Amino acid sequence: QPPKTKGKKAGKGRSSAVVDGLSTEEMSKDQLEEHIVRLREELDREREERSYFQLERDKIQAFWEISKRNLEETKAELRNRSREREEAEERHRVEITVYKQKLKHVLFEHHNAVSELKTDGVASASLIQNQHTRSELELQRDVQGLEAELREKKLHNDSHRCHALYHQSTVFPSVAVSTEIEVKYHTVTQSMAEAEGKKRRAEVNELEDRMKSRVATLMADHDRALRGAEEYYSAVQTKLLTDQRALKDELAEVQKQQARADRDLSAAQQENSRLRESLQEAERKLPELQKQLQDYNQAKAKMTSRAQVKVAEQELRDLSVEHELLLQAFEKVQQERDELLRKQAEAVVEVQRRSGLKELLLERKLAALTETLEKKEAQLCAALAATRQPAASSAANKLEELLERKQVTISGLQEDLARECQVSFQVSVVTARHHATVASRGR
Repeated sequence: QPPKTKGKKAGKGRSSAVVDGLSTEEMSKDQLEEHIVRLREELDREREERSYFQLERDKIQAFWEISKRNLEETKAELRNRSREREEAEERHRVEITVYKQKLKHVLFEHHNAVSELKTDGVASASLIQNQHTRSELELQRDVQGLEAELREKKLHNDSHRCHALYHQSTVFPSVAVSTEIEVKYHTVTQSMAEAEGKKRRAEVNELEDRMKSRVATLMADHDRALRGAEEYYSAVQTKLLTDQRALKDELAEVQKQQARADRDLSAAQQENSRLRESLQEAERKLPELQKQLQDYNQAKAKMTSRAQVKVAEQELRDLSVEHELLLQAFEKVQQERDELLRKQAEAVVEVQRRSGLKELLLERKLAALTETLEKKEAQLCAALAATRQPAASSAANKLEELLERKQVTISGLQEDLARECQVSFQVSVVTARHHATVASRGR
């Protein structure tokens, strides 16, 4: 908090000074000491307030710098988080694409394996069916062969029986003998039939046993192939389920990471909004503090201006005296300038008058010489035309020399005339410049 000011006490002192209407020169020693003590107290108080406001200003400036730096860091972190989130989303999309491709590949392999198993099952079933058909045909052929053999044996037995009966009727005419022979034949035939039946049953049983063993072998092979196919299919199914479970776990992990990144982003945004609000609050307070500092500086300037009033008044009096002295010196210098200008103007007029007279004399002299020269030339031409003698050449030469000297004299006079004109022109120009300079200084 700012130090408490003793404004009432100072106000009383100032009001008493105003009421008394006494200046510092008219005050007594005690009043001056009391006034000095009050001024020192006010000075100390103003210094304390100045120090406090400077500290507050430094704190606000430091807080503003820290908030600005935190805001920049938060913005940078937010940009980094956004970039990381975009990269994570890109990686997630790539991983999902890769997993989809893997899943498609696994499903394709599973479909191919199932198709191969179905094809192998159909092929093995058709092969077993063909084998069974061939075995059945072979067994039917064997049965037909056995039946044909049985018929042949039966015909052979019938023929043998007929032959025996015929032989009996011819050889043994008696009935008893024939009956005995018939009984024997019947017994032999029956025993042979039983033997053939046993043999046929044994062969049929053997054939049935062989067919049963063959069927059992084929069934065992078929069961073994079916179990192998089922085991392969179950292994493929297990692998597919394992891959799906792994993909689901990875997808859940990626979703967790994305949710965590979203939470971090929301937290960073909240922190950014909080810092922005604090920065706005500091910016709202800054004009008020600046206004307080300005008021303090104005009050300080007012306090310091009172002590400077006397010095300013003394300086004003000194400057007034100096101004009067300078005005007097200026008037004196101005009078001297006017006198110099008057003298210079008179000198210029005199020079112009003299140069005009001299120019007039030179012009008259030049005109007279020109006229004399023309006359001499005319006389010379007349003399040359009249005499036309050799002696005239020397006279002509002398006359030419005389004319040349006259011409040189005329040229010199013309140069003097031009020089005088130039000098008078330069004098007039210098005079005009001097008048202009003096007039500008006077202004």
